Amino acid sequence: MWKQKSYKQEDRGALYLVPTPIGNLKDMTFRAIEVLKEADLIAAEDTRNTIKLCNHFEIQTSLVSYHEHNKETSGEKLIASILEGKKVALVSDAGLPAISDPGWELVAKCKEERIPVIALPGANAGITALIASGIMPQPFYFHGFLNRNKKDRKRELEGLRGKQETLIFYEAPHRIKQTLEDLLTTFGIRKATICRELTKVHEEYLHGTLEELVTLLQEEPLKGEICLIVEGSTEEISELEDLWWGSLSVVEHVNFYIEEKGLSSKEAIKQTAIDRSMPKRDVYQTFHVQET
Repeated sequence: MWKQKSYKQEDRGALYLVPTPIGNLKDMTFRAIEVLKEADLIAAEDTRNTIKLCNHFEIQTSLVSYHEHNKETSGEKLIASILEGKKVALVSDAGLPAISDPGWELVAKCKEERIPVIALPGANAGITALIASGIMPQPFYFHGFLNRNKKDRKRELEGLRGKQETLIFYEAPHRIKQTLEDLLTTFGIRKATICRELTKVHEEYLHGTLEELVTLLQEEPLKGEICLIVEGSTEEISELEDLWWGSLSVVEHVNFYIEEKGLSSKEAIKQTAIDRSMPKRDVYQTFHVQET
């Protein structure tokens, strides 16, 4: 148990999670600029992108690299700096750090070390797209990017099929057509909105059904960064409860795949997570707690 008082230990080091614009530089907040200027270090997903932002707002703080491929070694150095009393600001290329970007592992490590983590509010593509989609905004389920492997993506979508929450996905332009086709095959006819190039001069919203959007993309390929909002399932809850694993616990679910299907524990945990639309780490922890 640990209670963080964010603003009562100002002499200590801290990690600041600083949002950056998702397209329009005018969406940078006064507070974000102030924190970046006052920080001892800025940890950036891509320093080449962040230096442009810093130059625009006359921010002269030193930059260090923190991304998917160096997050372990870089993370250790950042933790050491914070424990020495430095204030580190974490930014991604666009939007909120740790949302479909590196960062949550660093936050978790800070929590382990009792290091204050202070998050600033700001731009986020998923929420921005959701409120303008015309599809019921709450409850919603943020999924982010789907698996790139076609077989794994279809399994993932099968696990999401029964969710009644509005679904939020991120997708690359060269994969959006295939993703929509897989969604249509798995989900059937549902309302959906493609949100493209949010806050930029070519911002565009495409509203329709999954079937209509698939047809549109066959004639009109899309460019730019894409956020996809999809209506949740309208199936009755009783139908959802009829899933084959509905009466199984998470541990029983994993053991079924190990004992009956011959999967390794790693594969069984992954498939259970897909079935239940749970984070894989949560299934892993639940399954392995029985061994302790």
